Amino acid sequence: MTITNIILILVVIAIAGYAIYHSIKKKQTAEVEVQVDVDDKTYTIEKMIEFVKKRLDEITKINLYDIGLSEEELKRRKNKKYELKKALKGCTYGDVNDKKYVKELIFDLLEKEYGVTESNISKAIPFDIPSILTAQDKFDILIYSYKKEFGYEALTELIKKYNLATLKYVEGETKPSYVITCNEIEEIYEKENIVLTFSDKLSVVVQRIYQHYKGYSSIDEVRDMNIDGISGGVSGLPESFLSQVAQADGDYLEQVAEHKVPRACDSIWIFFQGKSIRLEFLSFGTEAELKRVCQNIYKYNNPGQLSDTNGYKINEMKDGSRVVVVRPSFSETWAFFVRKFDVKRSTLEQWFKGEPGCDDSIELLKYLVKGARIISITGEQGCGKTTMLMGMIENIYETMNIRVQETAFELHLRKIYPTRNILTFRETETISGQEGLDVQKKTDGSVNIIGEVATDPVASWMIQAAQVASKFTLFTHHAKTFPNLVTALRNSMLRAGVFKNEKTAEEQVVQVLNFDIHLTKDFKGKRFVERITECIPVEEKNEYTFDHRKESTLEGKFDKFFDNATRYFEKITDRQLYTYRNILEYVDGEYIITNPITEQNLKEMRVNMDEIDLEKFDKFIEKHWGNETKKTIAVAAGEETKKRGRKAKTSAENQ
Repeated sequence: MTITNIILILVVIAIAGYAIYHSIKKKQTAEVEVQVDVDDKTYTIEKMIEFVKKRLDEITKINLYDIGLSEEELKRRKNKKYELKKALKGCTYGDVNDKKYVKELIFDLLEKEYGVTESNISKAIPFDIPSILTAQDKFDILIYSYKKEFGYEALTELIKKYNLATLKYVEGETKPSYVITCNEIEEIYEKENIVLTFSDKLSVVVQRIYQHYKGYSSIDEVRDMNIDGISGGVSGLPESFLSQVAQADGDYLEQVAEHKVPRACDSIWIFFQGKSIRLEFLSFGTEAELKRVCQNIYKYNNPGQLSDTNGYKINEMKDGSRVVVVRPSFSETWAFFVRKFDVKRSTLEQWFKGEPGCDDSIELLKYLVKGARIISITGEQGCGKTTMLMGMIENIYETMNIRVQETAFELHLRKIYPTRNILTFRETETISGQEGLDVQKKTDGSVNIIGEVATDPVASWMIQAAQVASKFTLFTHHAKTFPNLVTALRNSMLRAGVFKNEKTAEEQVVQVLNFDIHLTKDFKGKRFVERITECIPVEEKNEYTFDHRKESTLEGKFDKFFDNATRYFEKITDRQLYTYRNILEYVDGEYIITNPITEQNLKEMRVNMDEIDLEKFDKFIEKHWGNETKKTIAVAAGEETKKRGRKAKTSAENQ
């Protein structure tokens, strides 16, 4: 082999070695460092979103086996990659922990790789020039500042501090409404005089990037707050309407273009302490962004596709919020409704909030539950039925197994009572509420709780189950008055085909239903118990006589016969099956216990209570309805106990 050949071989080996080294180095560099071409637009929100999307995509898709890592390092990187993939998926479902993880990673990428500094961060959001900050910019800074101190109570504290949840007139409107305006946010920002560090500024920018990348746009931070709910797309002009007026009214379109007339994508409302408040200063910006949020916000646990043929979806989010999404052509525009239920606050004491007479009202509700009464909770949407129901469940005896049926998971009772025997079922596309309730009969439940009696089959089964399948039942309904509730349940029984006769169906309802708690929300959004009503079935009496036998004349016999016939037709056509009376009423801002509970219900309640509660209940009866009522019930209860004892003794002797 000549010297020339040896030199050529060495050169080839050197080139190959350099190529391999360069390839590995390039992959390692691609993983940890990105070269950024700097120009005037580099540090805008749009450019940074592009960078974050590309960078996170690279991190999640890189082939770790090509980098030449040690076994220990490879395992660590694989775990980190898996954790990031999981967080990127979970944060779109409303998981605040996954959201925090992704935001921290974006923070590091912008600071360490993208080169965001104190000098260039104001190109994204002009922190140093308050006069050109938008109302949304100022709100983001306010929420960030308040969140550092108050956590998820930030929005509540801001609204309370500046009394924002009040009726006010807005320019161009003739009637007052609940709205938080751009001017109010700007005034608050000036008053707060917030000083931000570089880390604070970058955190605000990161939130803005995150909400357009993986979050829920402008509502992302608001949705996480401890409020009653949030909705979007429920006001303003839909795109379909704009296309219709395009030819007819050019001036109107010009006003829309200048944002003088709100569009559907400008529609963001929060539900705060019983009030629907419009956030004028927030907007999705475009119809496409509103559509993106609607398409993502309901996806937890893969509930199926929202399509034109299936124009709505009801689901829950990872934090337990209920979400309803609708789309054209089922609705005139894309829209969503998120309802939040704060399980920590779901107690009767929290619900009544220390109003006059609330202590006696809370005691009464507790005794109704401990006494195993079948109770309906009625009222309009947003009046607090679910919260009240959650508070009442606390007083069910621990020995009783609880079975729950809901349209979407809302109560989340096992979060509050993790050691209790509780199982919740819900409707799915393939399993109806009726089938779910049928399954409940075979799951050794003592108490049936129905989140909402909304369909005829569920209403009819609820009546049947309350008669035979459980010790007692709690349910919610949207009836406005007690007679309306009875009529609605009766009609559901008829439509479901359980009964053919109206009177028979109504008789079954009133025999089952014991009490109705009716909740109301006034014009200012205040929620209260308007009344607690007892249902009193009217016992049918045999009023027929045999007096015709005493008559000597045929005419007299006919008169007596027609008397009996008249009574018969009265019972068939116009017999009163029930009466009702209010046990508690809300009068002039005070809860007042009025009429006594009937003897029959009091006796049955006492039978279902333990000795400690029974003693307290007797004192409650004596306090509000006098010692005579207590004595009557005690005597009746004693006679009932003796009667049971005699029956048991006779049965034993016969055996």
